[in-house]
Amino acid sequence: MVTLKKKILQLKKDKNAVILAHYYQEPEIQEIADYVGDSLGLSQEAEKVDATIILFAGVHFMAETAKILNPNKKVILPDVNAGCSLAESCPPDLFKKYIEAHPNHIVITYVNCSAEIKALSDIVCTSSNALKIVESVPKNTPIIFAPDKNLGRYIIQKTGRDMLLWDGSCIVHEAFSLDKLIALHKTHPDAKIIAHPESETHILETANYIGSTAGMIAFAKSDASHKYIVATEAGILYKMQQEVPHKILIPAPSQEDNTCACSECGYMKMNTLQKVYDCLLNETPEVTVSEEIRKKALIPIERMLELSK
Repeated sequence: MVTLKKKILQLKKDKNAVILAHYYQEPEIQEIADYVGDSLGLSQEAEKVDATIILFAGVHFMAETAKILNPNKKVILPDVNAGCSLAESCPPDLFKKYIEAHPNHIVITYVNCSAEIKALSDIVCTSSNALKIVESVPKNTPIIFAPDKNLGRYIIQKTGRDMLLWDGSCIVHEAFSLDKLIALHKTHPDAKIIAHPESETHILETANYIGSTAGMIAFAKSDASHKYIVATEAGILYKMQQEVPHKILIPAPSQEDNTCACSECGYMKMNTLQKVYDCLLNETPEVTVSEEIRKKALIPIERMLELSK
C-alpha cells in the first residue's frame, strides 16, 4: 500500500512543486517538507524557490508573503482558514487611520500581518531581525511598530527607542502561565528558560535566552546546558529535538487546561497530511494577492531581505 507521504512526494515531483513548512507544523508535515524554518528563513527561501508550485504548510500571511515574492508561481495553502490571531489584530482600515494620525513616522511591521498591512509599511521585520531593522532607522526618526506590542516592548527595552506600538498580540504567546512556569522551573532548577519575544514581559523576564524560533534552536545547539524549558509554540520541539537529541526539552506550560498542557496554535494545526495531499493534487486553495497590493508590499519585504543579508 502506497502511504500518503509517498503519494505527496510523488505528486511534488510530478508537479515540480516545493513544500515550505513552518516549525510549528505537525511533525509528519515537517518530514515531507523541502524546507522547514521560521518566518525569516521561509521568506528567504521563498525568494529563491525554483519550482512551478509553492505549497506553504503554515498560515495565510506566510503564503501571501511567498506570493508577493513569487508573482509568477502558483502558491497554495492546505487550509485557507489557517489564519493568525496576531495578523487579525491589525485591520488595514484602522491601521491606515493610525498611520495618518501619526505623520512623519517610519512604519515597521512584523511579518505576521496581512499583505494589505505590509503595503502600508516602510520596512517589514521578523523576530530574527527586528532589532537590526529598528536599529537601521536613524535615532531621531520616530517609529510606528505593529502589530505585536510584546515584540515591540522587547525591542524598546533592548534599544531604548521610543516607538509607538499597535495594540496587537499572539494568543499562543500570551497563553503562558507565569505561576506554572515558576513551579515547573522549581521542579527542574537545572533547566534554562528560553522564550520567544512575542511572549509577555513577565515571561521574558524569567528567560535565560530570548530569540526567534531559529534563534532558540541555535542557542540550544551551542549552549552547554542539557535541559531547557521552551516558551513558544510546542511544534518547535520536533525540530529542536532532532538538533539536540541528547538534551531534554520541556514545553512551557499554558494557562489553558488542554491535552498537552503546552501552548499550541490552533491555526497552525489546521494543516494535516491529508490536506497537504488534497491541496497538491487539486492545486487549491490558491493564495492570490492583487497586483497593486503586491507591488506595494514587495518594497518593505525586499528592504528587510536586503538588511538581513
